[in-house]
Amino acid sequence: MKTKTFSIRRAALHVAAFATITAPVAAKEAVVDPKPVTDNEALVQLAILLDTSNSMDGLIEQAKTQLWKIVNEFNGAKQGDKTPVVQVALYEYGNNNLSAGTNWIRQVLPFTRDLDKVSDELFKLTTNGGSEYCGAVIRDAIDKLEWDRSSKVYKAMFVAGNEPFTQGPISADESCKSAISKGVIVNTIHCGSESDGVNGGWRRGAHIAEGKFLTIDQDKAVAHIEAPQDKEISRLSIELNATYIGYGAAAPAAKANQTAQDSNAARYKSAGAEVQRAVTKSSANYSNEKWDLVDAAKKGTVKLEAVPAADLPKEMKELKPEERKAYVDQKSAEREKIQAEIRRLNEERQKFVAAKQKEAGKTDTLDTAISKVVREQASAKAQITFK
Repeated sequence: MKTKTFSIRRAALHVAAFATITAPVAAKEAVVDPKPVTDNEALVQLAILLDTSNSMDGLIEQAKTQLWKIVNEFNGAKQGDKTPVVQVALYEYGNNNLSAGTNWIRQVLPFTRDLDKVSDELFKLTTNGGSEYCGAVIRDAIDKLEWDRSSKVYKAMFVAGNEPFTQGPISADESCKSAISKGVIVNTIHCGSESDGVNGGWRRGAHIAEGKFLTIDQDKAVAHIEAPQDKEISRLSIELNATYIGYGAAAPAAKANQTAQDSNAARYKSAGAEVQRAVTKSSANYSNEKWDLVDAAKKGTVKLEAVPAADLPKEMKELKPEERKAYVDQKSAEREKIQAEIRRLNEERQKFVAAKQKEAGKTDTLDTAISKVVREQASAKAQITFK
């Protein structure tokens, strides 16, 4: 472990490492959904492996804001006539709070579509000294995550850290070979100079697993461009919450977490998290059918007439069966209208931002670089087309 002091500028740059996009919680408590929800959806699996030693305080602090941005890369994407949905898994490694018996690694979350849960766990992560073993964490992720076997699924890891990639009792080369043998690309992000990354084995690891080797340029920070549409997009995101109809025992906590993650994103408005989260909430990748009747009805995972009255929210308990359906349909229509408006505003926003970026000139920060990597790899490996 190396202890480093991160400036706000450097911390802001580190967020870029997860523009592709991470508190202890037992993995068995997490929602696991390793397959696409419907036949009309394709699948993308992304595993994020974060160094949480002391030297990564800035990286972790800013990584919290980038979950939404990586998911949004797949908004509007298609695999044939199917819409890809994104599952995210999360690991931490190199933290003294973890166990030497596990090589200082921990699976925070298995693959899940519960993006609010992923955000929640990201905001719980803390850093504390340790030994960073990339080979060990890659091997654990390969062996213990439920990777889809289909060659049509884009499967990728993003491993970030600053110590030599080759540290630890498990061969990083062998772990990377194991990953690509299962169709899992390993992308490496060295938080330091390119020469240190090359000498430390980060480029070699990415090369073995057909991934990309990326480094953080300490002299450049990720720039968030404020747009005239931002305020209205953020307002509509909160308005959207009123269209969710919680059902079952999990609903109260899940609905509370939805609000909590809105608040967390709002804390990072200057990094664009609030707007990016709103855009995610307007997309098919923000799906909460496990606790929301609107999504459940749309996905066909629940028959409304079969839901016990005790599992319904207060406003639905006294309604007749046909009235309950009308109520769900009403909320569904309201949601679709708000989501459509967010998407429309975001299209305007993207044009505004693109013009401003063109005026400012090309920047070489990792938020844009990793977005390019994800698109290139998903296109080549899974024939996913992007807008």
